[in-house]
Amino acid sequence: MALARPTRLLSLEARLFLFIRRDLVVRDPDEPLPVVRIPRSLQRRQEQRQRRHQSSSRPVLVRPGPLLVSARRPELNQPAGLTLGRWECAPLASRGWRHRRAHGDHFSIERAEHQAPALRNLSSDSSFGDLGLEPRVLRALREAAPEVVRPTTVQSSAIPSLLRGHHILCAAETGSGKTLSYVLPLFQRLMGQPSLDHRRIPSPRGLVLVPSRELAEQVRAVAQPLGSSLGLHVQELGGGHGMRRIKLQLCKQPSADVLVATPGALWKALKSQLISLAELSFMVLDEADTLLDDSFLELVNYILEKSQIAEGPADLEDPFNPKAQLVLVGATFPEGVGQLLSKVTRPNSVTTITSSKLHCIMPHVRQTFMRLKGMDKVTELLQILKRRDRTDRTGPSGALLVFCNSSSTVNWLGYILDDHKIQHLRLQGQMPASMRAGIFQCFQKGSRDVLLCTDIASRGLDSTHVELVVNYDFPLTLQDYIHRAGRVGRVGSEVPGSVISFVTHPWDVNLVQKIELAARRRRSLPGLPSSVGEPLPLQA
Repeated sequence: MALARPTRLLSLEARLFLFIRRDLVVRDPDEPLPVVRIPRSLQRRQEQRQRRHQSSSRPVLVRPGPLLVSARRPELNQPAGLTLGRWECAPLASRGWRHRRAHGDHFSIERAEHQAPALRNLSSDSSFGDLGLEPRVLRALREAAPEVVRPTTVQSSAIPSLLRGHHILCAAETGSGKTLSYVLPLFQRLMGQPSLDHRRIPSPRGLVLVPSRELAEQVRAVAQPLGSSLGLHVQELGGGHGMRRIKLQLCKQPSADVLVATPGALWKALKSQLISLAELSFMVLDEADTLLDDSFLELVNYILEKSQIAEGPADLEDPFNPKAQLVLVGATFPEGVGQLLSKVTRPNSVTTITSSKLHCIMPHVRQTFMRLKGMDKVTELLQILKRRDRTDRTGPSGALLVFCNSSSTVNWLGYILDDHKIQHLRLQGQMPASMRAGIFQCFQKGSRDVLLCTDIASRGLDSTHVELVVNYDFPLTLQDYIHRAGRVGRVGSEVPGSVISFVTHPWDVNLVQKIELAARRRRSLPGLPSSVGEPLPLQA
């Protein structure tokens, strides 16, 4: 019985088919044939199957030569000699990354150049002596930093303008030598002015304002050897301490010619009348994009109100009525810098110096993006560390920075590395000031070559020995990505740099697509809130 039923069904289908054919034969020839309509959804499905079959069977044509973008799927590669137009549609390798099926996909932005942009187009005959620096400053530079031989592009543009007394807004890529570009003119200016010692409280003549204690320590480490050779005292005033510690720093040591301070510590000292800015003749806002953020803007405004900013070069000539020359330095700039400058000085007295690679993907740094599930990030990071350990046994290798978006992630990831017996350091904002002070110094000295950190280590800190940056958590903004990627490929780096980013969330994919599109078109990153393009009159 079980076999008879299917046989009976087949016979009924055959009879029905013959009946339809017989009905079509006996019809009138002029009568139209019946129309069988196929649903549109079935048509689309069939077309997609045909396209997939054609694409899989068609050979992928790969152009010979280096690549600008190398993807897991070869048809999405872009040769280094090809540049997409501004309005040309680009086949993005990250186009479908919002879908869960994209997990495991990856692409890389390859190195288009082998030299940092800050060293490009420099003559072999260029020297610091051609910029107007005095012989004493040049001799101090040779003694303190004998490895610095030629000025970078930023230094060649900024130093002569500062020596002429202009206010400067210097916007250049990370690692381009911006610190020396203002430290050298600062010392030359202080040597040419008498020190007025008629005040009872410390009154520095030069001030460098920085957003973090780590950056304050780094700037002091760069400036102190130069100042010692010139007979100038450089002092650091870091935050994170109470008033007693700040009072000891200012009163126990001799009065500083140059003070490197954070906004919070300097604000406390000014409020308590432990320091005066009446003799200030040179003021620098380093990492100005952070200092002009909402978290520091109120403190910076108060400090600027206590300072006498010169309206032009003529106001700097009177040594007995000192007024400050203003310098703003950064790799990215927020909106409204022009409004801030208009409050303290005339806008036509500001010279804007920008780099051609400002807000661009660094062309000499390889950057890889990996689409991963959140649960797979730890495994991938451990594999990177183990591959790196095998490389260390066969050849020299640089240090590694692992960036996270929160302090809790830094601590949690540190426990995992401890379980795998991987030696590392941790740096995050919730640590006490005494602990943070020596961690980055220990990392720079090379006692540990793996540092887990938050964005506190991404701004301004010198990391010429860092070879690899891993974005364990993808940064929340394009500005943060620029600063994190700027920890490698800096001027003076001996090892080639690369960046690996783990992409997990849909909002991460949005930023990755902007980065990839900017790289394929060789343009600056879109949507960065920058005021460098605001109309500020230039002064030669």
